[in-house]
Amino acid sequence: MTEATHPLEYYAGQGPITDPGEHAGLFDGLPTEMPALCRAVHGVLLHVFWAERYGVKLTDERKQEVQLRHVARMLPRMREMDDRPLSVARPSERRLVGNCRDFSTLLCAILRHQGVPARARCGFGRYFTPGRYEDHWVCEYWNATEQRWMMVDAQLDEVQRQVLGITFDPCDVPGDQFLPGGKGWQLCRAGQADPDCFGIFDMHGLWFVRGDMVRDLASLNKVELLPWDCWGLIEGEDKSLSEDDMALLDRVAALTLAGNEAFSEMRALYAGEARLRVPPVIRSWPTAAVQEIKIFDE
Repeated sequence: MTEATHPLEYYAGQGPITDPGEHAGLFDGLPTEMPALCRAVHGVLLHVFWAERYGVKLTDERKQEVQLRHVARMLPRMREMDDRPLSVARPSERRLVGNCRDFSTLLCAILRHQGVPARARCGFGRYFTPGRYEDHWVCEYWNATEQRWMMVDAQLDEVQRQVLGITFDPCDVPGDQFLPGGKGWQLCRAGQADPDCFGIFDMHGLWFVRGDMVRDLASLNKVELLPWDCWGLIEGEDKSLSEDDMALLDRVAALTLAGNEAFSEMRALYAGEARLRVPPVIRSWPTAAVQEIKIFDE
């Protein structure tokens, strides 16, 4: 199989993380209209940090479902808890536990199954905490009618929209409400935003922005990793970065924010730079203890 050289062709195909494998048939029959498709995603996933809002007290074992990472592992777990079609909403306690990355990656996988160009984006949402840029993921898909990439926050159901006071359409998130990691990097580098306003919980700063930007680059190359997965230029303190490292990161920011015309250059940078490319084995920090995880074969 030849490598797709056009961005729309490339993003219409599955990657190693989104590929449902033998479970692909579970995506058949799902809606194709975006609002209905998001409702289907709402019906099978439960956000780990929002569970109690839905009356669910998660055990430590259930919380570990956020580590499944690959769609081909998420789908059989969904069927194990409820074997009805994915178009049927499960009771909250029988939904797979995930986070924003899982909502975005699952939607991305479904859209690719339907032949729609889609990609998960890692960055920062401005609609969770006033004055803060919260670590977040959304899904971006190519709207053929409007000839543009549209951002979709598949996590925002009616409950969350009311709690957060969301006034925009989650199926067309405005560009000033979700910032890809590269945009956060550029704002911080230009002194237009405070790096300490970017992050989650007690984790924040330019190092955090750097991590989300490199994960976003990986996702644009169809390797959609977990928020605590680390490798290459994600690791290390800011003071350890050389001028060459900073120049490379500035280039990453520019290319991840560029349009379809920069696709080939972005792909070449990722493929040719070991500091950016996801290796077969990464370091992951699901807790305070680091783990080495094999993502895919070389």
